[in-house]
Amino acid sequence: MKIIVNGAGGRMGKTLCDLIEKSEKHTLAAAVSMEFETDGEKGIYKSLEEFAGEADMLIDFSNHSATYDVTSYALKKAMPVVIATTGQNEEELAMIKSASAEVPVFYSQNMSLGVAILSCLAKIAAKALPDCDIEIIEKHHNQKLDVPSGTAILLADSIKSVRTDAEYNVGRHEYGKRTKNEIGIHSLRMGGEVGTHEIIFAMGSQVITLKHEAENRSLFAEGAISAAEYLVSQDAGFYNMDNILN
Repeated sequence: MKIIVNGAGGRMGKTLCDLIEKSEKHTLAAAVSMEFETDGEKGIYKSLEEFAGEADMLIDFSNHSATYDVTSYALKKAMPVVIATTGQNEEELAMIKSASAEVPVFYSQNMSLGVAILSCLAKIAAKALPDCDIEIIEKHHNQKLDVPSGTAILLADSIKSVRTDAEYNVGRHEYGKRTKNEIGIHSLRMGGEVGTHEIIFAMGSQVITLKHEAENRSLFAEGAISAAEYLVSQDAGFYNMDNILN
């Protein structure tokens, strides 16, 4: 599979490019980043539109602000696209959903299979323990932009799917007691932390804690490759990690 990596100049983009170049099954069709100066012979480009070669898949690890460019390119080339960025606003999410009507689109706020399993377990616990207090703590490196993390929102949304009256309390910065239906979401930013997500279910007499720790960024790149391998044979539609698990 020939893969275009958009956002190849960032931390995750570099990790993904390295993984593809070491692969025996896939090749890097183009590495695209606003940080690059276009050099077709080296396969690097400043923008997607500058690459006119052949490719089977587009993986985006850039920034949510590139959503229009990414979806427009995928539609123009009739190419499947894996969107691995977070922080999209409602307009950008609508672009992604609209594109999925014409091409296969894989979108996840976390590319880790482990996080997908954590999400499933969280739903089971929340449904089985309807009266417990639920708190989510997420930790990331000190350069991460979005707060809370996309993964924390993904986990909270999973819980809310079975606890429909839940309300998110991000940061809990106001004076007052905890409400019965709230899900507390807390963000820590420190050092080079890759990513830790912890969900606490407190019942008064006992506590259950579900936790996922990312030890290095390669797991997200590996997840993006798995998503691409799944997506390349699919029809137009909107896919996520649940599809891979099922």
